[in-house]
Amino acid sequence: MSDVILKPGKVKPVRNRHPWIFSGAIQRIKGNPANGDIVNILDTRSRFLARGYLNRLSQITVRILTWNDDENIDEDFFLRRLQNAIAARSALKKAPDTNAFRLCYGESDLIPGLIVDRYEEHLILQALTMGIERWKECIADLLLDLLHPQSIYERSDVPSRRKEGLPLTAGSLRGSEPPDLVETKENGHRFLVDIKKGQKTGFYLDQRENRRKVSLYCKEARVLNCFAYTGGFSVYAAAAGAISVDNVDSSIGALEIASQNMALNGFEQSSAQYTTGDVFQLLRDYGHEGRTFDLIILDPPKFAPSQGKVAAACRGYKDINLLAMRILKPGGILATFSCSSLINTSLFQKVLFGASVDAGRDVHIIEYLSQGSDHPVLLTFPESAYLKGLLCRVH
Repeated sequence: MSDVILKPGKVKPVRNRHPWIFSGAIQRIKGNPANGDIVNILDTRSRFLARGYLNRLSQITVRILTWNDDENIDEDFFLRRLQNAIAARSALKKAPDTNAFRLCYGESDLIPGLIVDRYEEHLILQALTMGIERWKECIADLLLDLLHPQSIYERSDVPSRRKEGLPLTAGSLRGSEPPDLVETKENGHRFLVDIKKGQKTGFYLDQRENRRKVSLYCKEARVLNCFAYTGGFSVYAAAAGAISVDNVDSSIGALEIASQNMALNGFEQSSAQYTTGDVFQLLRDYGHEGRTFDLIILDPPKFAPSQGKVAAACRGYKDINLLAMRILKPGGILATFSCSSLINTSLFQKVLFGASVDAGRDVHIIEYLSQGSDHPVLLTFPESAYLKGLLCRVH
């Protein structure tokens, strides 16, 4: 096995069990390992620090799998890791009213680069790195033996794969070909999920508990769901007794599924509207038209994919929240989110502060929101905390 020697002064993060080693921390590589190979990480005195997989094509050159010198990276290693990840979701697995959740969350489950989501009896696998690509077939076999799903479908069609020197790919890995739309349950609500072509792996599983919390404020409310996608928040709002639910998204296909999801849960289509367009412009139009709402949900896509985009992202978040505050009725509720990991809760709150001042509205934070328990945050890997939300009352 080849060795990766770290520069003096670059050892502390590894000893603190952070799973990433960037190219700038590496002094040299002994041997000639191929990208994707398992390597030992050593300090300048050749003392063992950790073991992980290498990829010179990535800025994150090594992703650590273990800090235990006695632990080999083999099939048994991945079996143990998967068993631990599945056991950690045992409460969700036993819940009679929920059958869609994340089974493996990459670094947080100590398998960097691997995402596994469950939708009813179907598993979706994402191999995000070259190291996991090497073990993908083995992992698929292990999941088949552990969980006996009807199918394991791959959705490794995410742009981050290009940074690893990997092509984007999707298709069946094990079992039968899954249907285009899989019906799932979440907190007793029914949803159709496009696991083959939908965003992420088909549904925003990380918002499960936030949908429930926001719904508590939806009774007899006129709700505007921005970036509605397939209507997750909308179904919860209708079930809670919303007077009306307006869904806005740029995707016609997503809104068609949102309409199906409302019907699937028995809600009259007359109480829901579906508008395709740019959310920023539509919010401006609603302001000019004098339209107001009792509750607005803002769940936009990632605005800051890189550090260089943070400033622009903050401007975007401020703009959209300012527009929403202007069309909320006095005492209305704003549920606003950011899934940009580079924008922490403190910065997000500062952005909303600026929006509230410009809108001339007094805003109270009712609750801080985060990702669901199936997306746990590893203390030694703060990057795993990416979803943050603020539930606010706007006066």
